[in-house]
Amino acid sequence: MFRCPRLPQVLACSLFGLLASVAHAATPSPAPETLQPLLNTINERLDIADLVALAKWDSGKPIQDTARETLLINNARKQATGSNVNPDEAADLIAAQIEANKLVQYGLIAQWQAAHKAPDLPRPDLTQLRAKQDELQARLLQQYAAFVPYRVDPECPQWLAAQRSDLIKDALHGQALIRATGELCITDL
Repeated sequence: MFRCPRLPQVLACSLFGLLASVAHAATPSPAPETLQPLLNTINERLDIADLVALAKWDSGKPIQDTARETLLINNARKQATGSNVNPDEAADLIAAQIEANKLVQYGLIAQWQAAHKAPDLPRPDLTQLRAKQDELQARLLQQYAAFVPYRVDPECPQWLAAQRSDLIKDALHGQALIRATGELCITDL
């Protein structure tokens, strides 16, 4: 009968090498430094949605504001050229932010309607909030421009999920943050 005493050792070394390469492939590379500032700005914009909801609760204004949304998207297209961003991508990014903000507003107002009251907090001025949103939009587009080269990286969804999870404060804002960042990574080339 044929025996090869070294065969188990060769197999063990091969298996160890295979496992090491799989473990290395499963360890994602660190996220680019441009991602966290972008996510922080998106999250800051979502925090403003809470205040906008309060202002709209008090004023009775509807959440949907088509004229304001159109203005923001058109401004994003104009700002995109100065930020070296594709105008259509800038419009999509800002549209996602608007939808995420409305998600928060609808959710909070529904909670307040069920409770028959809004929180007892200082009431914001909607005009000042909009000025802050405009400032954030300019910063958001600059940060997005810095992140664009990483959008197609195969590890982008893992980076996004890991860094986004640290920002989630509750289910409503978590869903809104997912909506706001849903198209940051391009996975279907």
